[in-house]
Amino acid sequence: MKIDLQELQQLAAVQPREDMYAAIHKALRAFMADTLLALGRVDVDDDADLARVTGQVVDLVDFCLSHLQHENAFVHTAIEARAPGASAAIAHDHIDHEREIAELRSAAQDLRQLEAALRPAAAHGLYRALAVFVAENMLHMNVEETAHNALLWSRYTDVELRAIHDALVASIPPQELMLGLRWMLPFMTPRERLGMLTGIRAQAPAPAFAAILDVVRPHLGEREWAKLARGLGIDAVPGLTAG
Repeated sequence: MKIDLQELQQLAAVQPREDMYAAIHKALRAFMADTLLALGRVDVDDDADLARVTGQVVDLVDFCLSHLQHENAFVHTAIEARAPGASAAIAHDHIDHEREIAELRSAAQDLRQLEAALRPAAAHGLYRALAVFVAENMLHMNVEETAHNALLWSRYTDVELRAIHDALVASIPPQELMLGLRWMLPFMTPRERLGMLTGIRAQAPAPAFAAILDVVRPHLGEREWAKLARGLGIDAVPGLTAG
């Protein structure tokens, strides 16, 4: 891919629009990639390792199912309100994804119960199926981030888009929200991470904000954590994150 400096300069001069997809898609890509890699190296002869990895597969697909349901309820509804029919192609993908999620979930749960001789082939089959699911979702998310964003930006103001996003986030149960932040915040840029946490701190009770930091801290490198702590004005020493 050739870098076009003039295009980059033009993009940098334009105020970024409200992007409802960017952060959550970083979380999904990270969760998917980590789970696929974990499944590829799972020790099928170790019951504890197999239970841990298949459990992560189930957690991933359940998270994906909730995510697409949130998109259907809020984002697709917004698209259809001002551009009827424009979300049809992605909505069809969601139907396929729901079927694939059910199949992956069942296969992961069944794998734990198989006799030892059957586990290697079943694990590899699940690995390949998950790889296809991940590949399809990577392409799917790119369509949302390009075509859907272009459509939303042409028909909604940023204030309206933030209101839709805030309503979506408010509908997410706390446990699911925390899981999303666990996979979202560590895989953002430092600037994005600080911006999101600054916004959260302005609205969340202090104990809730401290709990979020405690979830994120183990997944950041020392330099990443130091930058974040400095930006938030908190003590970088582990265990003193609630300041």
